[in-house]
Amino acid sequence: MLTVPRRLSAARGALATTLLTLTVSTGVAVLTGVAGPVPAVRADDVRDSQREVLRTLDLPAAWRVSEGEDVVVAVLDSGVDSDHRDLAGSVIEGKDFTSGANPPGVRPLRLHGTYMASLIAGHGHGPGGADGVIGVAPRAKVLSVRVILEDEEPGFREFNTAERYENVVARGIRYAVDHGADVINMSISKELATREERAAIRYAISKGVVLVAAAGNDGAEATDAGGNAPYSYPAAFPGVVSVAATDRGLRRASFSNRNPSVLVAAPGVDILGAGPGDEYWVGRGTSQATALVSGVAALIKAKYPEMSPVLVVQAITAGATRRPTGGYDTGMGFGVVNATRALAAAARISRHTLTAEGAGGHDPARPLGLAVEPVRVVHRDRDRINLYGGVAVAAGLGAIACLVTIAVLVGRARSSTTYQDPGPDAVAAPWP
Repeated sequence: MLTVPRRLSAARGALATTLLTLTVSTGVAVLTGVAGPVPAVRADDVRDSQREVLRTLDLPAAWRVSEGEDVVVAVLDSGVDSDHRDLAGSVIEGKDFTSGANPPGVRPLRLHGTYMASLIAGHGHGPGGADGVIGVAPRAKVLSVRVILEDEEPGFREFNTAERYENVVARGIRYAVDHGADVINMSISKELATREERAAIRYAISKGVVLVAAAGNDGAEATDAGGNAPYSYPAAFPGVVSVAATDRGLRRASFSNRNPSVLVAAPGVDILGAGPGDEYWVGRGTSQATALVSGVAALIKAKYPEMSPVLVVQAITAGATRRPTGGYDTGMGFGVVNATRALAAAARISRHTLTAEGAGGHDPARPLGLAVEPVRVVHRDRDRINLYGGVAVAAGLGAIACLVTIAVLVGRARSSTTYQDPGPDAVAAPWP
């Protein structure tokens, strides 16, 4: 990680060197990387490499309920290769908020963004889409919004130090919301939050948009005495689903940040996805885990489009498996996301959904601390209050005195009336 305070990058950090590429040529993919070459495999073996992740998320069963149709997932990242055969026809080109950071004529690499988009909405290729990368929500659309540069791009340092790029994430969020996003994936991280980002997130939630972000990859390094890693933004903002990564054994991956912002976990080690130019990548990080969870959110929004973000999140957490002892911990959140169980939880929740209406809510476009309407201050006349209070007390005392007087007079009237005994010799008069 760089030490630039405003550093904003893909949530892969030092893990970038572990990425491997599958270069596809004439139907054969050759795997190369830091570990050296390995035997060649057929291109359709890409899907086989995804099998464990698909099983962990229980996607084959979930796809019988929803495939993410008609949902738009905004990928706030380094850009997406819309021509990749596993994404062709599914990508909407959005705005580039990094414009001017790279020297003129330098084209974006779009490595990380394509990788994340394929995990969310890859639809494969070939007969029946059986080859290549299949995403969690294969019928969803991707809105590509460029808000970061790859570490390898020449304008990376300029982008991370120039003040004009400080709030690109906030602007990207608002742009995505205003251009139809139902879910926003942010496999990105930065060390410091801004007021504008907080307001943009409130704006997105108020419009029914689910936000998912990476918890960060500093879990093995920058930890405190309690083992917690620093908060990563935008994941640590309230209302954002902060995603941790698990290893192959579905335990917290050593690099995954552990802190109270973590909500759920998903596979984040040896995850295969697409890269620009019909390449394929294998890598690890909370970025990948985040993209998988965004795909699950897209499945829910496709089936229950009116469900509010907080209820979508409730369904995701309710459907989690491998729950930690006690139900929650700061490394795994509420457990590992399961798409089928999340959809079942959403079905239960949808039957009991009430929508609050009317005035009184906070305007999400305005920072906290500012009221929706000016506060009306009522000035009271203390002298008049004291006068009226005194009159009321006097009237009360007068009423009590009157009641006492009436009681005394009635008592005296009763005591003055005596009974006359006729005596034992008295004879009753005959009845007329």
